[in-house]
Amino acid sequence: MMSRVALITGASSGIGAATARALAAPGAAIALHARRNRAGAEAVARQLEGSGAETLIVEGDLARPGTAAHLVDETAARFGRLDIVVSNAGFADRRPVGELDRVAWEASLAAMTTAFFELASAAKPLLVKAGAGGRLIGVSSFVAHAFARGLMTFPASAAAKAGMEAFARALAVDLAPAGVTVNCVAPGFVEKEGSVHAAVPRERMAEVSRSIPLGRYGKPAEIAAVIAFLCSPAAGYVTGQTIHVNGGVTL
Repeated sequence: MMSRVALITGASSGIGAATARALAAPGAAIALHARRNRAGAEAVARQLEGSGAETLIVEGDLARPGTAAHLVDETAARFGRLDIVVSNAGFADRRPVGELDRVAWEASLAAMTTAFFELASAAKPLLVKAGAGGRLIGVSSFVAHAFARGLMTFPASAAAKAGMEAFARALAVDLAPAGVTVNCVAPGFVEKEGSVHAAVPRERMAEVSRSIPLGRYGKPAEIAAVIAFLCSPAAGYVTGQTIHVNGGVTL
């Protein structure tokens, strides 16, 4: 019998793939979203199936209107329900104001803030039906909180992730009567597929590592473990929160 159904965006690698592995278990069904990297999603799907989970691969550019609703519809059509949505897909844009144009600004908002809104809007009836098992998680970032001279800033990404967190807090209140929880996880600098954070220039790798109190980059599995906790029954009283997993970076 199917225990729970999850949709994870940006699941072909990194945090999304690690989250899928953390949620995989006999009886679980997981829809893995990829924008372009279907081969990566297929590799993750094989790992999950080895853990006893059912899988579905769904594709699309979440910056495009209608994609989020399509992913939700595909997942529900295949598995008959939807209990968990993890909005993880996104990217980091470190261009400073002055170099950042409106097209790039709007691309960040569309791919992260608006995509999270559209996923939540499409999934809301299904999550409400799931009741106390309903979970909506947004993967935010420390860049929406950490601002200091000498620290890399990501203006467009910061705005997009901050918008995601504010929306999550509002939605948490809206969905609380149904028992559905809504939270965000804000990672710090995290390794990406065996290398350091994709937005860190090679020449700054060591410098950035030294600036992290724990002295290293995070691992995708460490972020996924927190997301998995928020998806679990044990986190049923946690909602409207942003959980920071950043090795002690000062915010």
